[in-house]
Formats: sequence, C-alpha cells, structure tokens
Amino acid sequence: MIVKTLGRVDYLTTLEAMRAFTATRDAATPDELWLCEHPPTFTQGIAGKPEHLLLPGDIPVVPTERGGQVTYHGPGQITAYPLVDLRRLGVFVKEYVFRLETAIIQTLDSYGVTGLRVAGAPGIYVRPADPGSHAALAGPVDPANAFKDLAKVAALGIKVSRHCTYHGLALNVAMDLEPFQRINPCGYEGLATTSLDKLGVFTDWPTAAGRLAERLSAQLSP
Repeated sequence: MIVKTLGRVDYLTTLEAMRAFTATRDAATPDELWLCEHPPTFTQGIAGKPEHLLLPGDIPVVPTERGGQVTYHGPGQITAYPLVDLRRLGVFVKEYVFRLETAIIQTLDSYGVTGLRVAGAPGIYVRPADPGSHAALAGPVDPANAFKDLAKVAALGIKVSRHCTYHGLALNVAMDLEPFQRINPCGYEGLATTSLDKLGVFTDWPTAAGRLAERLSAQLSP
C-alpha cells in the first residue's frame, strides 16, 4: 500500500481526486492510503437526512455518495482514505469495515485508550470518564440510549465502486468540537463527540497519523 500524506487540503478537491483515482484504476493499480486534514466542512452521506443538519452556519455542507449521515471534518482531525481493491484483498465490505475499526482501536490502544464498537453504529467510541478501562461493552447501559456514558472519537463512512473503496474514516486528535453541536453526529441526536486531547492524550498530528497509517496498512495488506 502506498501511503500519501496530503497535509491540509480542500474537501471537495480531495473527493474529486478519489473519484478519479477509483474510476481509472485497474487490477494492477496499487492500493493507496491518503492521510489529510480538511478545513471546516460538513459532509452528508448519500441517504443523509436534512433534519440532522441543525445549524451549519458558515461551515459549508458537501453532499457525497458515501454511506452514513452527516459528519464534520476540521483541523486537528486525521482523515484517512484507503483506496483498496477488495477483490485483491479477498474480503467483503463487512470484513473491510471491521478491519478499519480494528486499526482505529489498535491506534487508540497505543495511547492507552480503549476503543469500543457499538452494534449497528459504525465508528469507534470511548468512555470519557474512564478512557483506559478495558471492561467489555456488554450492551447499552440504558436501553433508551445506546450511547450513555460514551462519546464518539472516530467516524467511518465508505463507498465501494467496482469492488474498490474510497471515502474512509476520521479520528479526532486535537480539535474544536463545537461544530459537532451544530449537527446530530452520524444521525444520532445528542451523541457526544470527543478527541484524544480531551481524553488526556497529547500528541501531534504527524505522530498520530503515522500510527494510524501503520495499523491501516497492516490490516489492509493481502
């Protein structure tokens, strides 16, 4: 896998580049992993419901063809775009998503933070009150609120075209979380979001991006 660090780049320009790469690649094209940071941008999934976009204000909203609902990208967040041929990797979409989440969990673990999956809600969650706890997530603490005592630290939304992936995931490292209050993150009203610095982990973007890239590359190698 070829890893490319793009720096801070415009969201729509990057989306168009991913589309072009995916449309023109063939069976011999090496997989790539793009790591970047975007200026403040809300992105809406293909089935995104407008009611989840509350008060976008001056932040642009970009409709996309990825799965999922609305999310936010901004400075201090690692956005990772794995451009992977699933046939060559030998997995289906469900396993691919599992591997993306595993790479995030492994990255968090390297910082002493326990990442958690919530059934039916792609992405990775943490316990802000006790981020290093290894206790298993046995099920919703409150059946009426599957996210009670949890906060989302990483979002995931993908698109597959001709068995090749684009779009990807976003890990919050050290960012202004206020824009998440302008939306129902990933379509969940009241879902709390967090970032590594709010969990007591102080690292820089290049270091965290390097750790995430290392684990994504390992998970996505044939």
